[in-house]
Amino acid sequence: MATYDRKSLEAGSFINHEEIVETLAQARAQAGDPALVRALLDKAATFGGLGHREAAILLQVQDPMVLGEIFALARRVKEHIYGRRIVMFAPLYLSDYCVNRCAYCGYNHDNQIPRRKLDSGQLEAEVRVLERLGHKRLALEAGEDPVNCPLDYIIDCIKTIYSLKFENGAIRRVNVNIAATTVEDYRRLKDAAIGTYVLFQETYHKPSYLAVHKGGPKRNYEYHTEAHDRAMQAGIEDVGLGVLYGLYDYQYDTVAMLMHAEHLEAAQGVGPHTLSVPRIRSAAGMVAKDYPYLVSDEDFKKVVAVLRLAVPYTGMLLSTREPMGYRDELITLGISQMSAGSCTGVGGYAHEHKLGEEESVPQFEPMDHRSPSDFLKDLLRGGYIPSFCTACYREGRTGDRFMRLAKTGQIANVCQPNAMITLQEYVEDYGDQELRDLAGKVINRELASIINPKAREVTETYLQRIRNGERDLRF
Repeated sequence: MATYDRKSLEAGSFINHEEIVETLAQARAQAGDPALVRALLDKAATFGGLGHREAAILLQVQDPMVLGEIFALARRVKEHIYGRRIVMFAPLYLSDYCVNRCAYCGYNHDNQIPRRKLDSGQLEAEVRVLERLGHKRLALEAGEDPVNCPLDYIIDCIKTIYSLKFENGAIRRVNVNIAATTVEDYRRLKDAAIGTYVLFQETYHKPSYLAVHKGGPKRNYEYHTEAHDRAMQAGIEDVGLGVLYGLYDYQYDTVAMLMHAEHLEAAQGVGPHTLSVPRIRSAAGMVAKDYPYLVSDEDFKKVVAVLRLAVPYTGMLLSTREPMGYRDELITLGISQMSAGSCTGVGGYAHEHKLGEEESVPQFEPMDHRSPSDFLKDLLRGGYIPSFCTACYREGRTGDRFMRLAKTGQIANVCQPNAMITLQEYVEDYGDQELRDLAGKVINRELASIINPKAREVTETYLQRIRNGERDLRF
C-alpha cells in the first residue's frame, strides 16, 4: 500500500486514498469547533492559502452565517490578488475522433455519431469567427485518436492559428487541453509556443475513475494523473488541473485536487496555473441526472469559495456549462477566467455564424448562450473589468516568475493596466455605443485607482494610443 508523499512522482503516493479518507473523517469531527473554523478564516485572510486538511474542514461548514463569511472572504482574497478583472477565453474544438470510452462525454468512442476534424480551411473559418467576436486567447480541445488526430495535426493547427492575421489583429495565445502524453511530446508542444497545458483529472477516486473510463488509453489512471509532472519536466511551466464535478463525492475530489496542487508545488517547484471546475452536463449518449453524485448549486458555491481560499494565487476557470444568472453569482466567489459565446462542437462557430459548416455533435450542452458582447456588458454592469490580456505569456511571466508576483499580490500592478488596455482595444474594434459607455466608466474608475502616478500616466498614454489606432500594447 502506497504511503502519502506529496513529493513522490507516483500517483498513488501524492493522491493517496487513505490520506483523503482520513482528512475527510478528521474534517467531519472538527467542523463543529467554532474556534477552529474562525482560526482557519483568519489564516485565509492573510492571503497565504490553506492546506488540504484545513480546506476540508471549511467544506463541512453548513451554518449560513459562517458560509456568508466564507463567501465574502473568497471575494476579498480574489480581488486582493487579481482585482476585479475577468480574463476572457474561448474553447476551439479541433476534432471529435476519440478512442476512449468515457461514459460522461459526447465524444465517447462507442457513440454512433458522425466524426470530423477541421481541415486548414475550416480551421481558418473558425478562427476568423472567434477573432471577429473579439477573442485573443483560445483553449484547443480534441479527442484522443493517434490515427485521426495525431500530435502532428495538433501542432500544425497551433502554427496555423498563430499565422492568421485579420483586420483587427490575431489570436495571441493558444492554450491546449489534450490527452496525457509523453515528455517528448510535451516538449514539442512547448516548442509550438503553447500557453497553459490543461488536463482534467475528471475524478481522483480511482474506482470511480475506472468505472466511467471503460476503455482506451485514458483508462490508465496512473499515467493520466502523472501527466502534469511530465509536462513540467518537458519545460511547460504553466499547467492546469480540473475536476468534473458529479462523477464522485465533491469533497473527496476537491481535497484530492488540492493535494495535486500541493504535490506540483513540492515536486516541481510551482503549483498549478489554473483550476477548472466544470459540473457534469448531459451530452450525446448520456443523461447527467443519472449520475448519483451531482453537486447542488449551494454546495458548488462552497467548493468555488473554498478553492479560492486554499489556492489564492491560482486562476479559476468557469465555462458556459453553468447558466447565466448562476455564473454571475460564482464570479463573486473567486472565478477569474470565463468563456463566452462558446461552441462545443467541431466547426461550431462557423455553423452558428452561418458560414456554411454542417452542425456537429457537441461535447456537452452549454447553458449560458450570451454573446461575448452581451456577456461583457453584464460584467461591466457588475463592476468587473473584462480582460483579453495575454501579456504574461509573452513577457515571460510564467511558472515561478508568475507565482512570485501572484502570491505577493504584485501581479495586479501589470494585470490591471493590461485589462484596461485590452478592453479599450475590444471597444475600439468590436464595441457598440452601449459597450463604449459602460467600458468607459469602468476604465476611468480603474485608472483612478492606480496608486503609482507613473504607472497611471503610462496607462493613460497607452489607452490614448489604442484610441489612435495602435494595438497590442502591454505592460
